[in-house]
Amino acid sequence: MKNLFNAGRFLLEDLLSTIVFVVLFSLTKSLYLATGLAIAIGVGQVVLLKLRGRPVDAMQWLSLGLVVVMGGATLLTHDRHFIMVKPTIIYLAVGAVMLKPGWMNRYLPAIVQENAPDLGRLFGRVWAGLMFATAAANLVVAFALDAKAWAWFVAVIPLGSKIALFLAQYAVTRLTVGARLRASRAAATAVAA
Repeated sequence: MKNLFNAGRFLLEDLLSTIVFVVLFSLTKSLYLATGLAIAIGVGQVVLLKLRGRPVDAMQWLSLGLVVVMGGATLLTHDRHFIMVKPTIIYLAVGAVMLKPGWMNRYLPAIVQENAPDLGRLFGRVWAGLMFATAAANLVVAFALDAKAWAWFVAVIPLGSKIALFLAQYAVTRLTVGARLRASRAAATAVAA
């Protein structure tokens, strides 16, 4: 369970500015407040990591870049369609970064990296696919439905699908690593006998 919480903590760190934006915008309906605070949190996270001498992961750089660029563009344009299409651009960028082999290693405990590195590569691609599918779905909803339906979609579907994939990956990884460890022990016992 400790490994699940560690992975969740890294994911929360990577998505903190986005989460703050969504929650604050939902509560206040203030685009300026939500965007400004999200930008400040993204910049603050990177500055804090640098001050502590810790490396800034590719997903954290991406998150900061997206928050600053897309947040700034939102504040400048005030265009409803841009705001609705913006998640598609973000999901495409995140999906592209997730195509990089090994991006998921940061989230995987050592036991998984040692016994099932293929799962990290596989789920890295599955996550990228989810991002691309979410990008396409957002684009369809943004142009086919009204702003209220789009707001519901953006608030529920992307987060829900990510939670579902996170839990599925955890279950599959746990079962696979357990089976491989048992098979390894059985093979070692057979050789010793």
